[in-house]
Amino acid sequence: MERKLQFNITKIYLLAFFQSAMVITAIYVPLLQGYGLSMSEVMQTQALFALTVAISEVPSGYLADLWGRKNTILCGAVLSALGFGLLCLANTFWEFMAYEFILGIGISLNSGADLALLYDTNNHLSSKGDTQRSSQHIAKLISLEGLAGAIAAILASVLMLWSLQWVVLVQAIIGLAPVLIAATLVEAPRKISVSGHRENALHLKAVMMKKPLVLSIALAIIAFNLAAIYGFWLYQKFWQARGIPVAYFGYLWAVHCIIRGLAARFANDVELLFGSQKTLILVALLNLFGLLGMALSPGLLGVYIAFILPIARGISSVILADGLNKRLDAEFRATVNSIVSLGFRSIFIITGPLIGVLLDKQGVETSLIALAAIFTPIFGLVLVLLFNSIKQEKQTFGEPKLLKEIEREPLTNH
Repeated sequence: MERKLQFNITKIYLLAFFQSAMVITAIYVPLLQGYGLSMSEVMQTQALFALTVAISEVPSGYLADLWGRKNTILCGAVLSALGFGLLCLANTFWEFMAYEFILGIGISLNSGADLALLYDTNNHLSSKGDTQRSSQHIAKLISLEGLAGAIAAILASVLMLWSLQWVVLVQAIIGLAPVLIAATLVEAPRKISVSGHRENALHLKAVMMKKPLVLSIALAIIAFNLAAIYGFWLYQKFWQARGIPVAYFGYLWAVHCIIRGLAARFANDVELLFGSQKTLILVALLNLFGLLGMALSPGLLGVYIAFILPIARGISSVILADGLNKRLDAEFRATVNSIVSLGFRSIFIITGPLIGVLLDKQGVETSLIALAAIFTPIFGLVLVLLFNSIKQEKQTFGEPKLLKEIEREPLTNH
């Protein structure tokens, strides 16, 4: 069993790699605009994707907790592959909407389940003598996702020498790999709830509402993920505004992915050096500086400043995801991760199309400044809540006299 579970971790790495190898990502906006879609319509397709995932998110996480991580991940991989197949045939707004709907269900089934299986596997192996920290697994996982994104982006630029349709076709082929990998995963031993759905719901409510630090980390994840997704959707429009040819989009996105992967790889070291609180303040400042720098800097300087954003994303992804999951029981880990994702996507459903309208009417620079203005108080609020919750937890379970050490202690230590 232990040997199979060791392979489980490798397979989860591979699964994350191929799921992140989205060659379509670097040229998705120009692709849809090539079929006559406006930026508002592009953001509407993403809002539908977010809505689909939001509706399916919590039920799929709950399904993964009760039915099994492997079964849920496999179903999600199959649906995602079908979605990429449909993308090969799409050429109208509603066909792209159908693609986003199918992909959204597939992504929701994977969301939370893969991370839960990674933690279940690591926890079981740790009980048998393998003491590798789960935060190291998270760092490697996000680094691999960045590497996959970089390779896919470069591949997209090469394929565009022929046509955009070649990019779509290769995406469909890559989409088959997760199906094959997911079929070979193994369930890790864990406690499975035998209570009724009402009792499970009450338990989840207690986890989220009666543990202030869990709720605070969840809110921080939502805020930083929103900043990342808005930055992502503005990149391609920003590159167009700065006169960069579409053929170079893949290379630029590859650099972003590599930077994010490297930042994730060394996120634990940064957190150990500065402590969790100073690290998260740094991440917030990097996000704001990146957004404002893109908007206010002339020419290619703004393109270079944009490389700050994936640094912030890579660091925050590791320390927040690990800080949350270390405080969750295996019984409902996938469900809680799905609830957090639901919060993020629900907000994007409402605000995504509004950002698209702002882009169409006011331009990308104004949109970037608006985002910086919006996220300044949001970051401030979630960080204050998070830091207060950290102090409460440490004063309850630790020694209050060591407050200075508590403030420096990494969030991923628990």
